[in-house]
Amino acid sequence: MSPAQTTEFKIATESWEFDQIHELNYQTFVEEIPQHPSESSKRLVDQFHRDNTYIVSVRGRRVLGMISVTDERPFSLDQKLKDLDSYLPPARSICEIRLLSVQASRRGGRVLKGLLKTLADYCLEREYDLAIISGSEREQKLYGHLGFVPFGPLVGTPAAMYQPMYLTLETFATETKVVLTGSGSATQEQSCTNLLPGPVNIADKVHDAFVAPPLSHRSNEFVDDLVLTKRRLCRLVGARSVEIFTGSGTLANDVIAGQLSLLSGRGLVLSNGEFGQRLVKHAEAFGLEFETHEVDWGATFVEDEIENELDRIPHLDWTWAVHCETSSGVLNDMGSMAKMCSRRSIRLCMDCISSIGTVRVDLSGIYLASGVSGKGLGAYPGLSMVYYSHAVKPAPENIPRCLDLGYYALENGVPFTISSNLLYAVRAALEKFGSADAFDSTDRLARWMRTRLGDAGFEIVGPDGQSSPGVITLALPSSLDSRVLGQRLEEEGFRLGYNSSYLVDRNWIQIALMGDVSRESLERLCSRLPKHLSTFDASV
Repeated sequence: MSPAQTTEFKIATESWEFDQIHELNYQTFVEEIPQHPSESSKRLVDQFHRDNTYIVSVRGRRVLGMISVTDERPFSLDQKLKDLDSYLPPARSICEIRLLSVQASRRGGRVLKGLLKTLADYCLEREYDLAIISGSEREQKLYGHLGFVPFGPLVGTPAAMYQPMYLTLETFATETKVVLTGSGSATQEQSCTNLLPGPVNIADKVHDAFVAPPLSHRSNEFVDDLVLTKRRLCRLVGARSVEIFTGSGTLANDVIAGQLSLLSGRGLVLSNGEFGQRLVKHAEAFGLEFETHEVDWGATFVEDEIENELDRIPHLDWTWAVHCETSSGVLNDMGSMAKMCSRRSIRLCMDCISSIGTVRVDLSGIYLASGVSGKGLGAYPGLSMVYYSHAVKPAPENIPRCLDLGYYALENGVPFTISSNLLYAVRAALEKFGSADAFDSTDRLARWMRTRLGDAGFEIVGPDGQSSPGVITLALPSSLDSRVLGQRLEEEGFRLGYNSSYLVDRNWIQIALMGDVSRESLERLCSRLPKHLSTFDASV
């Protein structure tokens, strides 16, 4: 596979760039928007070409998108509106922005945002404090979102009407910049569909709960709400007790390893992927005595083989496994493991980080289990949970207090600062699980999508019926570099999992259905992916 190429945003300077600018100009403003008559050359040289500065998005020697800017009068709008300046704020350094065009296969994602950010930097450097455009009628929502203000009558022809608009430096500083830098609310990134296994798409009500003024973790109101939230978390998975920690799932699994270090017997760690291997590292870090049973990534455990391991290892006290192996999407049979361990009075611990909130989970017979806020629950990352089914007490001094499950229980769940913002986001996210359809809708989407992608020729990791609906993993042929495909899909408006080293090593790419995902967005993705499979050229 060739190394992944990057997308560059720059001022056009090369002759081949200008050749493709004229071709893209023709495709957009002749073939797509009937603004100019057709030409056999399939090229359209803009009438203001000599005065234009073009910002382009380039990958290799291919122009993916463009936008032009000029401060030379007369502007294009000078020709369309008499006394243009009478419509505009006075005493301004004005530039005109035109010819926004992105290859059809690259719209809705990084290319558009990158062009606009690069253009903004260019205009700020030249101290423009007013930008004017002729905004296409069909893109008024986009321009309004960016802060542009309409003025004057519509211009153009009946087949291609445009609304004159302007943007002041003041509005750019307070509104537009927030959109382009991605530092605004949860709704400001909707142009790119988030299909990552975390962080996930955040529902508006969860975002609203998160941005409320923070409360002291020592206030009675906070403590009462913490107790209520813990009850809801337990009810969701049938657990007896849970403690909430500030940190990631890695911290929660360290908490579990710390509790296992208090036991005298030996252990067994089951591994069929990256996160099973990480459990091995957790156990090693705490000096636990254990053995490992490993199978291939993407494979499921064979019940008879686990039975043999449980019977073979002397003084076996605990078993630790991953429920949803995020690296492949395989959903291990926790119910079967629980029965096997129960018959032998072996404590079973489970990593449920990618399964809680995604599938129905029953922790009633589980000794310890880990979960997080930022995956299937649909809240912000930053909190982790450890569920338990037995009485706990503070540990000896060899376990740090921040990892001591018993100390948290002794302090009623608030030994240290916990973010009220993160807690209330979790509480808001839990409301969706009151519906009987909370899990079935994701399962239906996943079954439909696996069928669509399988019929399109993609190899899907993990067997049907034994894979999580929350993670669909595609094993790509050697002709498709997962990093290049992932970046191109991001430019087309789909953010998938492809950057993790364990995915890069296997040339895998992942589609996660853990957040708020619409059938419409998945339809669009399913229409794009087969085209890459049949026409992708990694050398481009």
